[in-house]
This record gives sequence, structure tokens and C-alpha cells, in this order.
Amino acid sequence: MKKRLYPSNVVSFREHSSIFLFIVVLFFMGVIFGAIVVNSMSFTQKEDLFYYLSQFFGQVSTENAGENSDLFLQSFLHNSKFIGLIWILGISIIGLPVILILLFVKGMVVGFTVGFLVSQMGWKGFLLAVSSILPQNLIIIPVFIIMAALSVIFSLRMIKKQFMKQYAKPLAPLLKGYIFALIAAVVFISAASVVEAYLSPWLMKTMITSISI
Repeated sequence: MKKRLYPSNVVSFREHSSIFLFIVVLFFMGVIFGAIVVNSMSFTQKEDLFYYLSQFFGQVSTENAGENSDLFLQSFLHNSKFIGLIWILGISIIGLPVILILLFVKGMVVGFTVGFLVSQMGWKGFLLAVSSILPQNLIIIPVFIIMAALSVIFSLRMIKKQFMKQYAKPLAPLLKGYIFALIAAVVFISAASVVEAYLSPWLMKTMITSISI
């Protein structure tokens, strides 16, 4: 009776809550590490990078940036490949450490980008980061974290099935759920790509114009 009151997905989440927590902590460790890397860059490196960044902002403000449809396609393909790679690594026994590395690197990229903008432009950089990076990442980051956690769980099940002969839980139901998770992730990635292609450029252009970069 008690089991009927708790859906299987809730029970599964509670069973693997430590894995989800570890994945979240690992991602934010990557964010912090990325922000720290900014401080280790030399003045010349920062100046060179900021020059190219300023050129990009100039293109956005003068409407010379790429077409929205092209940006959508690039964003969708890039994020879908990342999700697909994590998914494939999850069904391989040796892919577990690579999943963790990829998630850490993803966090590091986010932390580096935001940290660099803030270190070079102060509050203006923070506003730019909020307008250009935050909107799509409100969708992308949770999808990456959940997909990475599910991939780790599936990979651990595969390892147990391979090396622990007494482990009798069938993999077929988990595999079906794993495939459904991939489909759902692609749907959310599509939504994030729409935001990145159509909303974020407009927000960024508005922000650039208002703070006079």
C-alpha cells in the first residue's frame, strides 16, 4: 500500500539522490574552477580575448550577426551532440569517468565565460552574462545535469550486471526509461535553442545599446 502512494520515479530519485547531488556539486565545482582560471590569465591574454569579444558585441549591435535560423541549428546540433555523447557513454561500461569529465568541463566553460565578462567589464559584464548566457542555460544546465545523472546510474547498473552475477534486476525497463529521457532531453534542447537563437540575441542587443558598450 505504501509503495502505491509513491510513484516509481520518486522512489528511484530517492534511491539515487546521492548521485544527483554529486553531479550537481561536480558541475558547480567546474563553474567555480572556470571562474578561477580567469584570474590566472595574463593581462595580454585577457586583452586579446576581450578584443575579439568586443568585435562580436559590435556585430550584434549593428545587426551583422548570423541569421537566427543558423544560430538555432548550430545551438541545437552542438547541445544535441553533447547530450547524445553522454547518453552513449552511459550504455558503455568504460564511459562513466568520461561523463563526469564532460560535465565538469561544461561547468568550467560557463564559469569562465561569466567570470571573464565580470572581470573585464564589471557590472556591465554581469548584465551581459545575464542577458546572453542565462536564458538558454536555465533550460540547458538542468537537462545536462539530469542526463548526466541518469547516464551515471545506467552505467553503474551495467557494471553491476557485468561483474556482480547476483545482481538480478533487469535492464530492459531501465533502458526504456533511458531512451525516453534522451527523447525528452532533445525536446528541451530544442526549446533552449529557440531561446538562444531568437530571445538571447535580442536581449543582448538591447543590453549592449542601453549600457553603451
